[in-house]
Amino acid sequence: MTPETVERAIEALLFAADGPLSASEIAYRLPEGADVGKALASLRARYAGRGVSLEIINDRWQFRTAADLGYLMVEEREEPRRLSKAALETLAIIAYHQPVTRAEIEAVRGVGLSRGTLDVLHEMNLIKLRGRRRTPGRPVTYGTTDYFLEQFSLPSLADLPGAAEMRAAGLLDINVPADFMVPDPASGQTAEDPLLLEEMEETEFAQDFFEKE
Repeated sequence: MTPETVERAIEALLFAADGPLSASEIAYRLPEGADVGKALASLRARYAGRGVSLEIINDRWQFRTAADLGYLMVEEREEPRRLSKAALETLAIIAYHQPVTRAEIEAVRGVGLSRGTLDVLHEMNLIKLRGRRRTPGRPVTYGTTDYFLEQFSLPSLADLPGAAEMRAAGLLDINVPADFMVPDPASGQTAEDPLLLEEMEETEFAQDFFEKE
């Protein structure tokens, strides 16, 4: 093989390979006597300053995008984040029962609330800390955000689906009690005090959020 033919063969091998190749791996595929070292050096010089360059890393050769053009290969896109079943149930309870405390959320769900569930909902800006319930212990209350309304295309909380809409969508068992009523979050039936800014870091939620495992 002529030096030019050896270069072309190595060029083809490197472009087609699914990973870097060592000089011995390249030589194994070429006729005996091919000067692989000289051809690699020549190829490297020929590709210098081009959009791709021939690089050697840990004694293995590979064509790589020129370092100054790497930004062209970066694609930024927003990945939709899916909520777990527990997070969706928690969000629904907060939406319909707000202002609601953690203990009340657990009472409605019938199971304990995992530490990260509220963190995720807060991180996605779907819920917020509302205030403190005017009851012993002054527990923190939760509510939904304006972003929650935007995400679910709701003009206001009053536009949350009622029993009829849920039944039509198959979300309610047709055999629910006749006196069943969907909670009205706009009723404001429980008294609470606004949460002061300096209290934010002292709340149970803030501690959970900033001390994730």
